[in-house]
Amino acid sequence: MPPRVLPAVRMLPHISREDIGMTGSTAKIELGGDAHEFKVRKGSVGPDVIDIGALYKDTGMFTYDPGFTSTASCESKITYIDGDEGVLLHRGYPIDQLAEHGDFLEVCYLLLYGDLPTKAQKEDFDFRVTRHTMVHEQMSKFFSGFRRDAHPMAVMCGVVGALSAFYHDSTDISDPHQRMVASIRLIAKMPTIAAMAYKYHIGQPFVYPKNELNYAANFLHMCFAVPCEDYKVNPVLARAMERIFILHADHEQNASTSTVRIAGSSGANPFACIAAGIACLWGPAHGGANEAALAMLAEIGSVDKIPEFIAKVKDKNSQVRLMGFGHRVYKNYDPRAKIMQQMCHKVLKETGHANDPLLPIALELEKIALNDPYFIERKLYPNVDFYSGITLKAMGFPTSMFTVLFAVARTVGWISQWSEMIQDPQQKIGRPRQLFSGATTRDYVDISKRK
Repeated sequence: MPPRVLPAVRMLPHISREDIGMTGSTAKIELGGDAHEFKVRKGSVGPDVIDIGALYKDTGMFTYDPGFTSTASCESKITYIDGDEGVLLHRGYPIDQLAEHGDFLEVCYLLLYGDLPTKAQKEDFDFRVTRHTMVHEQMSKFFSGFRRDAHPMAVMCGVVGALSAFYHDSTDISDPHQRMVASIRLIAKMPTIAAMAYKYHIGQPFVYPKNELNYAANFLHMCFAVPCEDYKVNPVLARAMERIFILHADHEQNASTSTVRIAGSSGANPFACIAAGIACLWGPAHGGANEAALAMLAEIGSVDKIPEFIAKVKDKNSQVRLMGFGHRVYKNYDPRAKIMQQMCHKVLKETGHANDPLLPIALELEKIALNDPYFIERKLYPNVDFYSGITLKAMGFPTSMFTVLFAVARTVGWISQWSEMIQDPQQKIGRPRQLFSGATTRDYVDISKRK
């Protein structure tokens, strides 16, 4: 079908499939009778992209894409998602294999360096991270400036942003060595800062990290140990924590990752960029989704009330939403949800919460969502947040800490994406365009003459 000719006016056109003709490695757009060709770039896997970098220069027009749902903001080699097939790959490795066989620091190494480490590389990396887990002692005083009832995520935003004031020897983003030192420091210190935020929140003394413990076990020890008695980390819970961190390590160009990249594009130091990512993650539509899912299950209360709740969800005039189902990218079963479901049962059994009244509600909701045509047609499958809330609750974390744990895990993804962006020769300062619909030019009127 030949391209449809659009009016020769300087406004954003509505470009449909008929407007774009693929000719080899170019895409042709006809505007007002003039044809403009743009390169089509192919990735190693996934959809091709039309490079519209010269669109404004060639046509005087921008594209209009709220939420960037059809826009590739960068080129990346880190994480690939196929939402239609329910696939999540880190550097080519399926998430289920990494969660089943790997540990979190191994995944961190993979995301940072591009390949799984050898035994010697793994030992060296573990050593470097472990020896950076302590924070500057003066940072403990920083916490006293927050109110005791401050949300842990508010504390995290402030403390992580302040890291550049304590570690100014790793803020020169033009120095590869300093970039890597900052990366290691952030991965290593984030669990310590998160545990300190938790301890401050509940009024308990801070617990120092222990070098003999692995990453996940160390975090649990810092959260739940107290000075007056010995605390032994439960290996089942440590492994569950490990997997939770792995499942949340990176997720391509999501809102918080894009925030980190756009903050970094201005040349901001890595600590400030990660603090920006934490602020974005705090939003209930992003990192707070597991907390919302848990609140939904509690609101339903019992299995017999599910039909009434589902009826409200289906009612287009109702404001009731099914939390923990569906995903911006996944139009199939979230591959992380399957792993989280299995882990949820193990944690509940280990902690004695196997009879948690919320679990039968969750299982019944999942059953309905996977079999009811209403949800199938809308592709509202359970996502990773659906089971993570129940799991974290059974492990002893309050809901206010759920997003903090997400931030601990996602730090490696953020810093890997940030590092990749810094080294990208095509990287430019982020500067989205707009479709302006406000007032046109007006002359100033003295206040005495305004009506």
